[in-house]
Amino acid sequence: MYEFVSGPLVWISFGIFFIGLLVRVISYIKGLDWQKDRVAYSAAGIPGAAKSIVYWLIPFGSQGWKNNPFFTIGTFIFHICLLGVPIFLLAHNILLDESWGISWWTISDSTADWITLIFFVAVIFLVIRRIVNPNVRLLTTGYDYLILAIAAAPFITGYMAYHQWMDYKTILIIHILCGELMLIAIPFTKLSHFVLFFCSRAQLGMDYGIKRGGRYGRGICW
Repeated sequence: MYEFVSGPLVWISFGIFFIGLLVRVISYIKGLDWQKDRVAYSAAGIPGAAKSIVYWLIPFGSQGWKNNPFFTIGTFIFHICLLGVPIFLLAHNILLDESWGISWWTISDSTADWITLIFFVAVIFLVIRRIVNPNVRLLTTGYDYLILAIAAAPFITGYMAYHQWMDYKTILIIHILCGELMLIAIPFTKLSHFVLFFCSRAQLGMDYGIKRGGRYGRGICW
Protein backbone atom coordinates (compact mmCIF):
# COMPACT_ATOMS: atom_id res chain seq x y z
CA MET A 1 0.00 0.00 0.00
CA TYR A 2 2.74 2.44 0.97
CA GLU A 3 4.64 1.76 -2.25
CA PHE A 4 1.54 2.54 -4.32
CA VAL A 5 0.49 5.77 -2.56
CA SER A 6 4.07 7.06 -2.43
CA GLY A 7 4.83 6.02 -6.02
CA PRO A 8 2.29 5.78 -8.88
CA LEU A 9 -0.44 7.64 -7.01
CA VAL A 10 1.88 10.61 -6.47
CA TRP A 11 2.47 10.88 -10.21
CA ILE A 12 -1.25 10.55 -10.93
CA SER A 13 -2.06 13.27 -8.37
CA PHE A 14 0.50 15.70 -9.76
CA GLY A 15 -0.65 14.94 -13.30
CA ILE A 16 -4.26 15.78 -12.45
CA PHE A 17 -3.07 18.84 -10.52
CA PHE A 18 -0.99 20.36 -13.33
CA ILE A 19 -3.23 19.39 -16.25
CA GLY A 20 -6.37 20.41 -14.37
CA LEU A 21 -4.98 23.84 -13.47
CA LEU A 22 -3.78 24.38 -17.03
CA VAL A 23 -7.28 23.64 -18.32
CA ARG A 24 -8.81 26.02 -15.74
CA VAL A 25 -6.45 28.84 -16.70
CA ILE A 26 -7.04 28.34 -20.43
CA SER A 27 -10.81 28.21 -19.88
CA TYR A 28 -10.67 31.41 -17.80
CA ILE A 29 -8.71 33.30 -20.46
CA LYS A 30 -10.90 32.03 -23.30
CA GLY A 31 -13.99 33.07 -21.32
CA LEU A 32 -12.95 36.74 -21.32
CA ASP A 33 -14.73 39.05 -23.75
CA TRP A 34 -11.70 39.92 -25.88
CA GLN A 35 -13.78 41.81 -28.44
CA LYS A 36 -15.63 44.00 -25.97
CA ASP A 37 -12.62 44.66 -23.74
CA ARG A 38 -9.89 44.56 -26.37
CA VAL A 39 -8.47 47.91 -25.17
CA ALA A 40 -8.11 46.76 -21.56
CA TYR A 41 -6.83 43.28 -22.45
CA SER A 42 -3.81 44.55 -24.32
CA ALA A 43 -0.29 45.71 -23.60
CA ALA A 44 -1.77 48.93 -22.21
CA GLY A 45 -3.48 46.95 -19.47
CA ILE A 46 -0.35 45.13 -18.26
CA PRO A 47 0.70 47.83 -15.73
CA GLY A 48 -2.76 47.72 -14.14
CA ALA A 49 -2.67 43.93 -13.99
CA ALA A 50 0.76 43.88 -12.37
CA LYS A 51 -0.21 46.60 -9.89
CA SER A 52 -3.35 44.78 -8.83
CA ILE A 53 -1.54 41.47 -8.29
CA VAL A 54 1.34 43.00 -6.34
CA TYR A 55 -0.86 45.10 -4.06
CA TRP A 56 -3.09 42.13 -3.22
CA LEU A 57 -0.04 39.99 -2.42
CA ILE A 58 1.07 42.53 0.21
CA PRO A 59 -0.70 42.56 3.59
CA PHE A 60 -2.79 45.75 3.76
CA GLY A 61 -1.56 46.71 0.30
CA SER A 62 -5.07 46.99 -1.14
CA GLN A 63 -8.14 48.77 0.19
CA GLY A 64 -9.88 45.42 0.52
CA TRP A 65 -7.21 44.19 2.93
CA LYS A 66 -7.24 47.47 4.87
CA ASN A 67 -10.99 47.28 5.39
CA ASN A 68 -10.72 43.83 7.05
CA PRO A 69 -7.56 43.84 9.19
CA PHE A 70 -8.23 40.70 11.25
CA PHE A 71 -9.30 38.72 8.21
CA THR A 72 -6.20 39.97 6.39
CA ILE A 73 -3.87 38.78 9.15
CA GLY A 74 -5.61 35.42 9.45
CA THR A 75 -5.68 34.88 5.69
CA PHE A 76 -1.99 35.66 5.18
CA ILE A 77 -0.95 33.47 8.11
CA PHE A 78 -3.10 30.64 6.71
CA HIS A 79 -1.66 30.84 3.20
CA ILE A 80 1.96 31.35 4.25
CA CYS A 81 1.79 28.29 6.49
CA LEU A 82 -0.15 26.29 3.89
CA LEU A 83 2.55 26.86 1.28
CA GLY A 84 5.63 27.17 3.46
CA VAL A 85 5.54 23.92 5.42
CA PRO A 86 5.05 21.49 2.49
CA ILE A 87 7.65 23.27 0.35
CA PHE A 88 10.39 23.74 2.94
CA LEU A 89 9.85 20.78 5.28
CA LEU A 90 13.07 18.78 5.59
CA ALA A 91 11.37 15.38 5.16
CA HIS A 92 9.65 16.52 1.97
CA ASN A 93 12.88 17.88 0.55
CA ILE A 94 14.69 14.62 1.26
CA LEU A 95 12.06 12.76 -0.75
CA LEU A 96 12.28 15.36 -3.50
CA ASP A 97 16.05 15.00 -3.64
CA GLU A 98 15.85 11.21 -3.73
CA SER A 99 13.18 11.19 -6.45
CA TRP A 100 14.19 14.07 -8.74
CA GLY A 101 17.58 15.24 -7.51
CA ILE A 102 16.16 18.63 -6.51
CA SER A 103 16.81 20.25 -3.14
CA TRP A 104 16.61 23.72 -1.58
CA TRP A 105 16.62 25.52 1.73
CA THR A 106 14.66 23.70 4.45
CA ILE A 107 13.21 24.42 7.86
CA SER A 108 13.82 22.22 10.89
CA ASP A 109 11.20 19.77 12.13
CA SER A 110 10.71 21.79 15.32
CA THR A 111 10.11 24.97 13.31
CA ALA A 112 7.64 23.15 11.08
CA ASP A 113 5.93 21.86 14.22
CA TRP A 114 5.36 25.39 15.53
CA ILE A 115 4.25 26.68 12.13
CA THR A 116 1.74 23.82 11.97
CA LEU A 117 0.27 24.88 15.31
CA ILE A 118 0.01 28.47 14.05
CA PHE A 119 -1.72 27.11 10.94
CA PHE A 120 -4.28 25.34 13.13
CA VAL A 121 -5.01 28.64 14.91
CA ALA A 122 -5.56 30.33 11.53
CA VAL A 123 -7.93 27.55 10.45
CA ILE A 124 -9.93 27.88 13.68
CA PHE A 125 -10.09 31.66 13.16
CA LEU A 126 -11.44 31.24 9.62
CA VAL A 127 -14.05 28.73 10.82
CA ILE A 128 -15.18 30.99 13.68
CA ARG A 129 -15.37 33.94 11.28
CA ARG A 130 -17.73 32.00 9.04
CA ILE A 131 -19.91 31.22 12.05
CA VAL A 132 -20.06 34.60 13.82
CA ASN A 133 -19.86 37.06 10.91
CA PRO A 134 -23.45 37.33 9.59
CA ASN A 135 -22.37 38.49 6.12
CA VAL A 136 -19.99 35.56 5.69
CA ARG A 137 -22.34 33.08 7.37
CA LEU A 138 -25.02 33.93 4.83
CA LEU A 139 -22.75 32.79 2.00
CA THR A 140 -21.24 29.79 3.79
CA THR A 141 -22.27 26.22 3.03
CA GLY A 142 -20.97 22.82 4.03
CA TYR A 143 -18.85 22.95 0.89
CA ASP A 144 -16.74 25.77 2.38
CA TYR A 145 -16.03 23.77 5.52
CA LEU A 146 -15.15 20.76 3.37
CA ILE A 147 -12.59 22.83 1.46
CA LEU A 148 -10.99 23.97 4.74
CA ALA A 149 -10.95 20.35 5.94
CA ILE A 150 -9.20 19.19 2.76
CA ALA A 151 -6.56 21.91 3.22
CA ALA A 152 -6.08 21.12 6.92
CA ALA A 153 -6.05 17.31 6.67
CA PRO A 154 -2.41 16.97 5.46
CA PHE A 155 -1.29 19.16 8.37
CA ILE A 156 -3.31 17.24 10.96
CA THR A 157 -2.09 13.86 9.74
CA GLY A 158 1.48 15.14 9.28
CA TYR A 159 1.48 16.44 12.86
CA MET A 160 0.16 13.08 14.08
CA ALA A 161 2.80 11.20 12.08
CA TYR A 162 5.64 13.37 13.39
CA HIS A 163 4.52 12.85 16.99
CA GLN A 164 3.67 9.17 16.29
CA TRP A 165 0.20 9.35 17.82
CA MET A 166 -0.80 6.23 15.86
CA ASP A 167 0.96 3.40 14.10
CA TYR A 168 3.55 5.37 12.15
CA LYS A 169 3.21 3.61 8.79
CA THR A 170 -0.60 3.76 8.90
CA ILE A 171 -0.77 7.47 9.69
CA LEU A 172 1.99 8.15 7.14
CA ILE A 173 -0.08 6.48 4.42
CA ILE A 174 -3.11 8.53 5.49
CA HIS A 175 -0.98 11.68 5.44
CA ILE A 176 0.21 11.00 1.90
CA LEU A 177 -3.34 10.23 0.76
CA CYS A 178 -4.57 13.52 2.28
CA GLY A 179 -1.86 15.43 0.42
CA GLU A 180 -2.76 13.70 -2.83
CA LEU A 181 -6.45 14.36 -2.24
CA MET A 182 -5.72 18.07 -1.90
CA LEU A 183 -3.66 18.08 -5.11
CA ILE A 184 -6.46 16.36 -7.01
CA ALA A 185 -9.13 18.61 -5.49
CA ILE A 186 -7.39 21.90 -6.34
CA PRO A 187 -8.37 22.11 -10.05
CA PHE A 188 -11.99 21.15 -9.34
CA THR A 189 -12.79 23.26 -6.27
CA LYS A 190 -12.37 26.75 -4.82
CA LEU A 191 -8.81 25.72 -4.05
CA SER A 192 -8.11 26.55 -7.70
CA HIS A 193 -7.79 30.19 -6.59
CA PHE A 194 -4.23 29.04 -5.90
CA VAL A 195 -3.70 30.00 -9.57
CA LEU A 196 -6.92 31.71 -10.65
CA PHE A 197 -6.24 34.49 -8.13
CA PHE A 198 -3.58 35.79 -10.51
CA CYS A 199 -5.97 35.56 -13.47
CA SER A 200 -8.81 37.40 -11.74
CA ARG A 201 -6.58 40.09 -10.24
CA ALA A 202 -4.92 40.64 -13.62
CA GLN A 203 -8.35 40.94 -15.27
CA LEU A 204 -9.62 43.42 -12.66
CA GLY A 205 -6.35 45.35 -12.79
CA MET A 206 -6.63 45.73 -16.55
CA ASP A 207 -10.29 46.73 -16.35
CA TYR A 208 -9.88 49.28 -13.58
CA GLY A 209 -6.54 50.56 -14.80
CA ILE A 210 -7.86 51.36 -18.28
CA LYS A 211 -11.57 52.07 -17.78
CA ARG A 212 -11.41 53.92 -14.45
CA GLY A 213 -7.98 55.46 -14.64
CA GLY A 214 -6.60 53.37 -11.80
CA ARG A 215 -3.16 53.27 -13.35
CA TYR A 216 -2.83 57.00 -12.80
CA GLY A 217 -3.65 56.92 -9.09
CA ARG A 218 -1.09 56.96 -6.29
CA GLY A 219 -2.48 53.86 -4.64
CA ILE A 220 -4.98 51.10 -5.19
CA CYS A 221 -8.52 51.36 -3.83
CA TRP A 222 -10.09 48.24 -5.34
